Amino acid sequence: MKKVSSMLVLMLFVAFSLNVFAQKEKKEQTEEVKTGWNVGALPVVSFDSDMGFQYGALSSIYNYGDGSRYPEFDHMLYIEASKFTKGSAVFRFAYEGDQLIEGVRLNFDLGYLPDDAAAFYGFNGYESVYNLAWEDQDANNGYKSRMIYRHQRNLFRTYADFVGDLGIGKLQWSAGIGYYNFDIASVDIEKFNDGLDTEDPDYLESVPGLYENYQTWGLIPDNQAEGGSMVTLKAGLTYDSRDNRANPNSGIWTEAGFFYAPNFLSSDDNEGFAKFYITHRQYFTVIKNRLTFAYRVGYQNTIFGETPWYAQNIMVQTANRSAFSEGLGGSKSLRGVLRNRVVGDGFAYGNFEARLKAIKFKFINQNFYIGINGFLDLGQAVTLISIEDKVTQITDSEFVSADYFDFGTESLHIGYGAGLKIVMNQNFIISVDYGIAASEADGSSGMYVGLNYLF
Repeated sequence: MKKVSSMLVLMLFVAFSLNVFAQKEKKEQTEEVKTGWNVGALPVVSFDSDMGFQYGALSSIYNYGDGSRYPEFDHMLYIEASKFTKGSAVFRFAYEGDQLIEGVRLNFDLGYLPDDAAAFYGFNGYESVYNLAWEDQDANNGYKSRMIYRHQRNLFRTYADFVGDLGIGKLQWSAGIGYYNFDIASVDIEKFNDGLDTEDPDYLESVPGLYENYQTWGLIPDNQAEGGSMVTLKAGLTYDSRDNRANPNSGIWTEAGFFYAPNFLSSDDNEGFAKFYITHRQYFTVIKNRLTFAYRVGYQNTIFGETPWYAQNIMVQTANRSAFSEGLGGSKSLRGVLRNRVVGDGFAYGNFEARLKAIKFKFINQNFYIGINGFLDLGQAVTLISIEDKVTQITDSEFVSADYFDFGTESLHIGYGAGLKIVMNQNFIISVDYGIAASEADGSSGMYVGLNYLF
């Protein structure tokens, strides 16, 4: 009933907004062309069902030059410092622009993303059983710890991606270099118990979580258990015919390439690894300047080497505008599905959205519109991480395979829902999405407040 009632509220809101739009008779004002520097600064007070309430500050600073390309910008700077109540934090600086290097678009990102309780649900999607009762303190029986599907992960990440014209229509080359350092450990139970007594319902018993069990069972190699570092290289092709970047009304944006982490630039003892990735996005105008249908389909897979378990959920893209770009599950891939629910050696996904610009207006000398979107998200691990043989060799007398594994069951993970957007000057986008998981094995629902459209 909770899912149904929440969705009903969203549907009523959408219906009301459509009615406002339909009855609006006042002729729209011409949108003002922006020039020079424009600053969008906000205190961060948001919510993500997977990470909790977020607080802090952020700023997006755009330079539109002489305005001749508006809403295209010359330079964009993004700065954020924020924390989540469930233990995550974001300290990030990003730059995007095509005027710093002649003929080349640069995306640069520098971020430190500590997480005291990062989600870990095992490998291969549905083949790893998710037991809600184990982490639900209100469950009548079966509760073990609300941290049973958690571990500590501190990620330092920086990369630079470059895109330039090939002189062949809209076809472009792309290349990039990055550095990732994963520092991984068990959840610091003492930190979460600080100030609590043993009778407090929030007091955590020190019981092995899934991360610890995977180490004991040999599913996470000893040399990867605490993370590692790697330098990554990217090379590929991009086709881009979008009419604008922030919220296209028409056009195609497709990218394909290779993501390579050589062993001599990695802390891992393995041979290194490479992945192939392809992402296709397309945008259709249904009602000019009002209603757009957009979709994104993607695929990535390891083509040689062994990808460390902690790097399997990196979603490879040429231009990432989010602090978190991981798949599959959560605000940036499958909304409504538990964050990082689907981890495989290869995965495929699709996102389908109808986007309505319901109300346009001017405020504080800026161009605004309120948008509404409905969405359907799909994803699946298509190449599985090989663990079945290792599981059959577990000799622990207390181990019950069916409690943790259900081999042969991986299939589509589905999330659906609706969202609200508040947009300034077509580029600074405050986003609220509410997603519902179609299967209880993927959780229940998620509310996500952040920036930008999903793609």
